[in-house]
Amino acid sequence: MFRMHGQRAAPQFVILLIAAVIFSACVAQNPKSLSDSSTAPESSTELLTPVIFDTDRGPVQFLSEVVDTPAGRQKGLMFRESLPEKTGMLFVFPNEAQRSFWMRNTLIPLDMIFIKSDKTVLGIVENAEPRTDSSRSVPGASQYVLELIGGSAQNYRLQAGQSVKFVTVLPEQ
Repeated sequence: MFRMHGQRAAPQFVILLIAAVIFSACVAQNPKSLSDSSTAPESSTELLTPVIFDTDRGPVQFLSEVVDTPAGRQKGLMFRESLPEKTGMLFVFPNEAQRSFWMRNTLIPLDMIFIKSDKTVLGIVENAEPRTDSSRSVPGASQYVLELIGGSAQNYRLQAGQSVKFVTVLPEQ
C-alpha cells in the first residue's frame, strides 16, 4: 500500500494517481501512430481518448483519435490503409443533429456508431462499403460518431441503447 508521511494513502489518492498516469500516457501518444499511412488526418487536439461501451459482456474499450474541427471531420479516416483492432476515430460535433457520413477516399470498411449527447448509442451503420459517396446515417440526432474497423460492432456486441463513456475530457466547442 502507498504511504505518505508515515500514513497509509487514502484510496481516493491512489485512484487519482492511477488515473493521472493513464491520462498522461494517452495524451502523450501521437494519433498518427494509429495508422501506418503517412497521409493520416490530424486531429485538431492530437488527443487520444478511451471510449468505453457498457455491453452485455461487460465494458469494451476502444482507443480513439478525437476530431473536432470541420476540416478534421471532413477528412476523417480517408486514405488510411488499415486501422488496428480496438482503435478508431471519434467525431465530436458542437451539438446534436442528424448526421450523415460518406466513404469517399476511405479505403477500409468501417462501422459507424452514432452517439447521442447523453452518451448512449443512437444507432450503428455496420461494414460501410469503402470508396463510395453513398450517404450513411441512422434516424435521429447524434453529437458524436465513432468510426471503427468494419465488423467491430458485431464482434464486440455494440448496439443501440448502450451507454458510452469518454474517459478523458473532450475539447470544448
